[in-house]
Amino acid sequence: MSIICGLPLLECIYCLACARWAWNRCLHTASHDSVTWGLATAEEFEPVPRLCRYILAVYEDNIRHPLWEPPGGYGINPDWLILRKTYEDTRGQAPSYILYLDHEHADIVLAIRGLNLAKESDYQVLLDNQLGKRKFDGGYVHNGLLKAAGWVLDAECEVLKELVEEHPNYTLTFAGHSLGSGVAAMLALVVVQHQDKLGNIDRSRIRCYAIAPARCMSLNLAVRYADVINSVVLQDDFLPRTATPLEDIFKSLFCLPCLLCLRCMKDTCIPEEKMFKDPRRLYAPGRLYHIVERKPFRCGRFPPVVKTAVPVDGRFEHIVLSCNATSDHAIIWIERESQKAMDFLGKFTQSH
Repeated sequence: MSIICGLPLLECIYCLACARWAWNRCLHTASHDSVTWGLATAEEFEPVPRLCRYILAVYEDNIRHPLWEPPGGYGINPDWLILRKTYEDTRGQAPSYILYLDHEHADIVLAIRGLNLAKESDYQVLLDNQLGKRKFDGGYVHNGLLKAAGWVLDAECEVLKELVEEHPNYTLTFAGHSLGSGVAAMLALVVVQHQDKLGNIDRSRIRCYAIAPARCMSLNLAVRYADVINSVVLQDDFLPRTATPLEDIFKSLFCLPCLLCLRCMKDTCIPEEKMFKDPRRLYAPGRLYHIVERKPFRCGRFPPVVKTAVPVDGRFEHIVLSCNATSDHAIIWIERESQKAMDFLGKFTQSH
């Protein structure tokens, strides 16, 4: 067709579609996602930087002799560490994790690390899903992440039950980053649905903090479990905004133009209303906390502001074209900025 007309017709159409998509995306900034949300309080946001440090501790081979600890350390008492499971222990069924009995904060914490780019098993967890493949409690979830969560719960059920019964006033917290955030969110769902497995633990004692969360559950579940699950997103982080199946993201991780091309054609050809009404579509789970530290058309970072809501519409629907889209996904940066936000919230609370 292009040759007959003497014009590269298909190429022109593609270029126009990409130009339209890029224009719309360039006008969209991260602050737009949470512009109508309320401010988080210091009390509700307090666990976030602490749990980020616990997740970082999973990367250490020996917590008594840490090699990569952030300024101020991990805040972990090695004597309170119940167990640590590596990839060899999980046999690739789930990422590495630790179980920590936090007496200082009356909390039982199971912290799960993020994606290991060198582990094929992590990719297999992500690849094990298709749109609408797995139903759960009247909604849809990511099949591979649910299976990984089921493996962790089966492996640690007796230990968790014993700790929950020994410390009836302690909360039970599941925390994870990236891939681990999806596993943590699925763990929270399964435990809430099967509270008898942990000695009929009350729902109010169960918490989940999904740091840089994967889109792992349908909207109805994300809203219904917002009292249990909390998602934390730093500014422009790409993963919570990517509705493309997770396997496509990581297949394209080293070919960003391919991913942008696919998103361009999909957004151009499929109306947003049709995509958003699909009940199988997966979203970032639970209540959302958005850390905003950069403003449009301004250089540098500002004192971070934390916005929070349980949105039904506008739940991080669009990728932000930003040079920070991948760096904002790093757990190290999230820990630093969440601690700054916590310090700022504390000063703000004291001044009022």
